[in-house]
Amino acid sequence: MDRRKFVSASLAVSASSLAGSAEGLTQTGSPSATAEYYDLRRYQLTSGPGTKLTDNYFADALIPALNRLGTGPVGAFSVYFGPETPAYYLLIPSSKLETLVTADLELAKDPVFMKTGAPFWDAPAGSPPYIRIESSLLRAFEGYPRVTPPASAATKGKRIYQLRQYQSPTNADHVRKVEMFHEGEFGIFEKAGAHGVFYADALIGPRLPNLTYMLSFPDMASLESGWDKFGADPDWKKLSNDPKFKLDPPTVSNITSLVLRPLACSQV
Repeated sequence: MDRRKFVSASLAVSASSLAGSAEGLTQTGSPSATAEYYDLRRYQLTSGPGTKLTDNYFADALIPALNRLGTGPVGAFSVYFGPETPAYYLLIPSSKLETLVTADLELAKDPVFMKTGAPFWDAPAGSPPYIRIESSLLRAFEGYPRVTPPASAATKGKRIYQLRQYQSPTNADHVRKVEMFHEGEFGIFEKAGAHGVFYADALIGPRLPNLTYMLSFPDMASLESGWDKFGADPDWKKLSNDPKFKLDPPTVSNITSLVLRPLACSQV
């Protein structure tokens, strides 16, 4: 089975498992738009010249070329608080799955990209600019179908991001947790001052089944106060005590959480 058929098959399985879990509303409450797909990449780097080389590659070659392929806005982040630093994350959204699946092949046909990105793309095997690249394929929740950058992204204002992954013990628990977001968590986060950038289900990647989402805050103080407000919100208390979601064992078996800072080239 070739890569495109494999991805399509995986997508079909995941989509069927989530059928009926969403209420079909977008961020604004209008009929649901087509959910985007995301390639979430993690670049494990080493301290030294490879970090600067990667910065330049993202800013001057990769992100402009991805925009030419029709993807965007592309998010580029460094890990502020988290393990195994230095590490960069790249969020590539697209309404077309085919675009993400074939992106690297199409980039190799782009002469501007190949010339500008040559120092990174053609780096010697003995001294690569990164240790490893990991990639996960995600699909946006039906109720939050598009990447939504905070307003401060347009002006390159001060902002930080929290990237969170919820791993579930079973597929049924995973679907139930996705449903919980659609029944109120989007709005509760916004009330608490936590801007939702994206919410997505993992189709291909490690530690399945899981969901991943990203929140934006002006700074660390806002992040901490936002979570305090979220936990104290009456709507959250009501939702979390709903017998459908208040289970033992719980629907989430493990949580990973990172705090990220946008790179200068980030469009998110």
